[in-house]
Amino acid sequence: MELYDWQSISKEQLSPLIARQLIHTPHMTILRGTFGRGAVLPLHHHIHEQVTMVLEGSLRVELEDREVVLRAGEILRVPSDVPHLVEALEDSVSIDLFTPARDDWKK
Repeated sequence: MELYDWQSISKEQLSPLIARQLIHTPHMTILRGTFGRGAVLPLHHHIHEQVTMVLEGSLRVELEDREVVLRAGEILRVPSDVPHLVEALEDSVSIDLFTPARDDWKK
């Protein structure tokens, strides 16, 4: 068993509006993302199945031919290799689970 505390995990600033914290386990990666209003993660895809849970704020997600607005308390599953884009409609915090683990993010 391992216990984690977001307060003790370093925050990586990816841009002025986007920061992330990462936890890696043998089979998954957990990301805590902090987004300022207007932040955009451009269209991308990856082999990992992704589950996004919005804790605060709201995120607009474009995937395939759909657009979804996720609000606090809502959860979205993004299947493997599906292109998606994310825009923060307001200051937001989310938790993302990726499986398999994101080896490309390990240092």
